[in-house]
Amino acid sequence: MGDGFEAAVETATRQLVAHWQALAAREVPVTPSCEPGSLLAALPSSPPEQAESLGEMLADTWQVIVPGLTHWQHPAFLGYFPTNNSPASVLAEFVTAGLGVQGMMWSTSPAATELEQVVTDWLAQALGLPEVFRHSSGRGGGVIQDSASSAVIVAAAAALQRVSQGRWRSDGTEGRYRMYCTEQANCCVPKGSRIVGLGEPQLIATLPETGRMDPDALRARIDIDRKAGLVPAIVVATVGTTDTCAVDPVPDIGRLCRQENVWLHVDAAYAGSAALCPEYRHLNDGVALADSYAVNAHKWMRTGSPCDVLWTSDRAALTDAMSIAPSYLRNPASDSGQVVDFRDWQLPLGRPMRALKLWYVMRAHGLQGLREAIRHDVRLAAQLARLITAEPGFHLEAHELGLVAFRRDTDEDTRDLISRLQTDRTLLCTPTTVNGRPAVRAVFGSPYVTADTVHYVWERIRTHAQDPEKLSASCSGRGIV
Repeated sequence: MGDGFEAAVETATRQLVAHWQALAAREVPVTPSCEPGSLLAALPSSPPEQAESLGEMLADTWQVIVPGLTHWQHPAFLGYFPTNNSPASVLAEFVTAGLGVQGMMWSTSPAATELEQVVTDWLAQALGLPEVFRHSSGRGGGVIQDSASSAVIVAAAAALQRVSQGRWRSDGTEGRYRMYCTEQANCCVPKGSRIVGLGEPQLIATLPETGRMDPDALRARIDIDRKAGLVPAIVVATVGTTDTCAVDPVPDIGRLCRQENVWLHVDAAYAGSAALCPEYRHLNDGVALADSYAVNAHKWMRTGSPCDVLWTSDRAALTDAMSIAPSYLRNPASDSGQVVDFRDWQLPLGRPMRALKLWYVMRAHGLQGLREAIRHDVRLAAQLARLITAEPGFHLEAHELGLVAFRRDTDEDTRDLISRLQTDRTLLCTPTTVNGRPAVRAVFGSPYVTADTVHYVWERIRTHAQDPEKLSASCSGRGIV
């Protein structure tokens, strides 16, 4: 066991560092030039009968796998939302994998559990979240989930547990309970609603041309449902929508939810990280009225995916909803009620030691470093927004934090630009819809993005729009600059 391991680790480290340097210098394209099925054809159809060396596996990784990847850490990757990483995060994942512990209960790895309690309390403090969201409060606490999708599902289960007083565990949802969100909510929200048995969520209208939930429309929908004999269970408000980074009016929604005894879950997957900076702390306005709150540390905190942090102010509802205690999981620590068993805070039973990489990242960067990374990306987004505003034929549709959305004069021209950008391997933006019109969406978040990247990306976009034939050769080739 371990034959060749140290040498393989040294090789992998050199390869990763060289890869990061190539990304920073834009020496590789963002997207690969491969056709569907190309990797399937390149790999053997049967597993090996004899053992192979770690060196061979590494060689194949860089020769066969890496050329077929989309590079999410590339400075010109401006699509979706960022999925960050950093050397500290990579090191922590390496150590975590090597230790190989199972942290489903305190008793199965006490330090793994207590580290997660400390780290989620640290982050709650850093974001300015209410004291009740911390483990130290005794009422709530945080847990690291794999994604915002899981956070929505867990929050919905807790909401059902509370509103039904436990009845849903035996009788299911019976078609009685309802979830509410806007059409601007991330697609994980309706997906989660289906999974927990609530069916499609009730879509609440947004305030005109804002993408923000209309609290009056929410109140009206809740009144209609109650009169129909239905039970409002959970509202999902979004802080930083996917299309435009709109922020729902959480204070108004929260007051309504308190009046109506409806669980409020705040999905702040992207924008929530910005609250590390005092100047963006207003993004947390009204969060004291929420029952649960989630942010993806893997989006904007230099922490590798997956790392979604979910906090709740009502841990009893959450654990009552999720807890299963067969005899083979019984142990004195759990029975004492003095410890946290994170198996009761998530969907799976088993869980790796999830907190080590967030612990490493927070220590390696410090809050000052994480804040500066966010401010850096916000400045670059503002730079791109200014370039768009000054360019004839382009229109700025949205600009919030690190997100910029824009369009051309006509929808046809915008769709044509989107189509051309999707063939350009040297940058990646994603399409969106703003106020019913197609738009191009760019989000900054790569650890390697610079002001030079902004000018490079903007010139590519302008040339696609003004002289697309000029780019045809580079878009179809390697496109390295």
